[in-house]
Amino acid sequence: MALSPQWLDELRARITLSAVVGRDVRLTKAGREFKACCPFHNEKTPSFYVNDAKGFYHCFGCEAHGDAIGWMIEQRGMPFMDAVKELAAIAGMEVPAPDPVAAQRAEKRASLVDVTQAAQEWFVGRLRSAEGAKARDYLAKRGFSDATIRAFGFGYAPDDKQALKRDLSFDEDMLLESGMRTETEDGSRYDRFRDRLMLPIQDQRGRVIAFGGRILSDRDGVAKYLNSPDTPLFDKGRTLYNLHRAAPAARQTGRIVVVEGYMDVIALVEAGIGEAVAPMGTALTEQQIELLWRQSERPILCFDGDKAGQKAAMRAIVRALPLLRPAHSLAIVRLPEGLDPDDLIRRQGARAMEKLLSEPAGLLDTLWRFERDAAPLDGPEAKAGLKARLLAHVETIEHPDIRALYKRELLERFSAFAFPPRQRSEWKGKDWKRPMPVLSPEIAARLKRAMAGGARDAFAAAVVAGLARYPDQIAAHEEALSRFAARDENVGPAIDSLIDAVESLDFNGDSPISLEPGLPAPPENSRYAFLLEGTDPGEAREELAEAVSLLVERPALEAAIAAATARFDQDPEGSFAEQARLRERLLALNERLKRFGRRRATAGTQEHAPDVANGPASEPALG
Repeated sequence: MALSPQWLDELRARITLSAVVGRDVRLTKAGREFKACCPFHNEKTPSFYVNDAKGFYHCFGCEAHGDAIGWMIEQRGMPFMDAVKELAAIAGMEVPAPDPVAAQRAEKRASLVDVTQAAQEWFVGRLRSAEGAKARDYLAKRGFSDATIRAFGFGYAPDDKQALKRDLSFDEDMLLESGMRTETEDGSRYDRFRDRLMLPIQDQRGRVIAFGGRILSDRDGVAKYLNSPDTPLFDKGRTLYNLHRAAPAARQTGRIVVVEGYMDVIALVEAGIGEAVAPMGTALTEQQIELLWRQSERPILCFDGDKAGQKAAMRAIVRALPLLRPAHSLAIVRLPEGLDPDDLIRRQGARAMEKLLSEPAGLLDTLWRFERDAAPLDGPEAKAGLKARLLAHVETIEHPDIRALYKRELLERFSAFAFPPRQRSEWKGKDWKRPMPVLSPEIAARLKRAMAGGARDAFAAAVVAGLARYPDQIAAHEEALSRFAARDENVGPAIDSLIDAVESLDFNGDSPISLEPGLPAPPENSRYAFLLEGTDPGEAREELAEAVSLLVERPALEAAIAAATARFDQDPEGSFAEQARLRERLLALNERLKRFGRRRATAGTQEHAPDVANGPASEPALG
């Protein structure tokens, strides 16, 4: 039966684990999880938890742990295939038909595990032999204990091109396919690892699937670390070093720590931080990020403090941005420059490492600092470049709410950094205040008509009134507001005037812009925080920023849909795909509008609060 890892992952994703476990055990809701007395051992106080989001159950008493398939096998005593078939029926999935080719591949993988396991035992034996003396000296200098050497399976590959082939009784093809041997273009074959300290790389089940080898002394032209190539057993983009040990530790601590190399992992484990993993000498991949999120919703990336370490952090952030979803992100720890985790622990102790891990920076903070410091901001062009880089990152985020929130936060930081508030003008010896900017009568008249119109224009007018109250937010959203103003003939001129006022007049960002006398005041039943007296300024600005985002995004999406529709004759397939993507974003925007309206309604009575999302029955609020 051909059951690929992807098919099994899909099966697990479609199953609600609490529903499966709840058939056999009485579960009680506990926050985002369910709890019960453990069915695998006798207890009076519940220590058994089921987490639907992560798809596993765990008992903190007896350490029982597994997913839906494991539950069917361990609790109900079902054979693996019977468990899969029953769960597939629940999930509405068809079990793949028998595949002789896949069965043959599975058999080959099993046989290749025999090769790598035998090689591991052979490397360990060589470390203990006379020829491993140099490797043992290196380990002693690094301060690794005998217990650590045994636990991590250190070994030694002798400096002999044919030694492993002579001693292992596997045919040449298996040694090549498992990555233990390599072949040159002229057909000669030799052992891949020679004169290196060896570490086994294991899968999540603890099976040896590959190796990493480190040279014992620096040599010109020789890579310090050498990993096994990708094989039927090993995919470096889907594997994390030490995950089989770190996962149980992460369930206890609620965190998982990612460092750059094997030796860093071992240093952290020796310091009592067992939930440490490392990628395979490359930047984190999308698959590795998903593996990390199964262990913790906010994995901590711990990189060296030098430029290479910061670039590694940014590569991970760039990979993670399209994958972000609610409650799932990354945290970043920056080590002191010139130190890796091993150096820090040796010089300052485990407490110093724990202190850094307890105060990580957020993904957004790290992204902002990296781009802000990437180049001197010595002119308008450089500032425009910073803004463009930030927005380019934002556009890669697929989740609409997270994308909008990142855009708002980064633009606010950009505005505050690139255009700091100017000092209020003063005349010595006189009590003088600069008069507030005033909208022209013509523009005020248009705004008055808009405020008296339908829900769509009334919402836009409310945003204009909010921007006049908090003009520092005009610069923060200037680009988006300018695009909106170009599309809206009623409210657009008022927005243009506000932008002109901010750019041309020297006034403090806390000073409001005066709207023309005679404009209708915001209705008494208005529940917008940014229009109410006595509202905390921070809260008002936060709500106003969300209102601006909602106001400007829909016309932009509608224009993009129209453009994609116009391209249908030239590129039917591409046009259709683009329309589908944009309409999905439009649906998500409508949901945000409804939630925004409901939040406003709950601020006061349902009877009087305005319905921003839907407007009058005959007219939608934003088109």
